[in-house]
Amino acid sequence: MELVIGTKRWSTWSLRPWLVLKHVGAPFTEVEIMLRQDDGRTEAEILPHSPSGMVPALKDGDLTVWDSLAICEYLAEKFPEARLWPADPALRALTRAAASEMHSGFQSLRGECPMALEAEPKVVTLSEATQKNIRRIVALWRELLARSGGPFLGGEWSIADAFYTPVATRFRTYGVHPSDYGDDGSCGAYMNRLLATPEFKAWESAARA
Repeated sequence: MELVIGTKRWSTWSLRPWLVLKHVGAPFTEVEIMLRQDDGRTEAEILPHSPSGMVPALKDGDLTVWDSLAICEYLAEKFPEARLWPADPALRALTRAAASEMHSGFQSLRGECPMALEAEPKVVTLSEATQKNIRRIVALWRELLARSGGPFLGGEWSIADAFYTPVATRFRTYGVHPSDYGDDGSCGAYMNRLLATPEFKAWESAARA
């Protein structure tokens, strides 16, 4: 398999399926394309790999799967032994909903606090729209951690945790403390666990190299 990704410092979309592939343990190669190039060069370099002109894209033989959530779902079906979703039907439905909400929502947080792994942490003044996003994320984390018993959203690490790892990097970079947004302590600990996984540490080390 081959995973085509964007710049590791910035591409949250690429980070998610990369984490899932690492968790699965299946061998794969990666192609990293520099984002934010002028004169359409980024899209021109991506198009031979991805019909959407965007990353990530997974190539598995003759098959190309684009979109981060679609890639993760494909991997969950291809490697059922990896248990990429919880076995419990209710938890599986809830973690899927959480991943989908991250996939399509929280636009203000995305725009105001982009992932920037090269940046030193700093405290910034956030808009009310972004703070509303953060309160929702903290509430979601609290609910799922309480229901599953942790240490991750569905109990064991799952695709949902891959989707919220970029959020944890944003909180760290922009000085967001979950305790200011309704955390009972479980969300801050969860955030730290996401940032301490070996898979994320490997991505971060490469991004900063």
